[in-house]
Amino acid sequence: MSGARELRVWTAAQRVVLAGFVLLLAGFLGFRLSWDRQHVPRPQRDEGQRAAEVLDRVDPNSADLATLSLVPGLGEKRAREIVAYRDEFHRTRPNEVAFEKQEDLLKVSGIGVSMVENLAPYLMFPTTKPSP
Repeated sequence: MSGARELRVWTAAQRVVLAGFVLLLAGFLGFRLSWDRQHVPRPQRDEGQRAAEVLDRVDPNSADLATLSLVPGLGEKRAREIVAYRDEFHRTRPNEVAFEKQEDLLKVSGIGVSMVENLAPYLMFPTTKPSP
């Protein structure tokens, strides 16, 4: 039995102090957890990553290729097709607006209903017809 007593490294008083310290630390951490329950360490941004690139809405009737290609979800290829359609439209009907409403974008090759819905917050359309 004397060999078993020599293996004890901690005395009874030391074990009580250590247990008290662990309980105190657990209580403090539990209090912090319950006190700040709605803390969000990394909140989500209100805007998308590229929102600063498009400051205002873009008019597809007058915007150039570079401006149209910055519209999220549109890309350079579709922007080229919009500009090509608009130019062809103006060659045949010079006194009319190519895109009076967002549904007119459906006439452009490669643009479908879901893309028009996704582009709607970034585009604006004229409320009046151009003067001849």
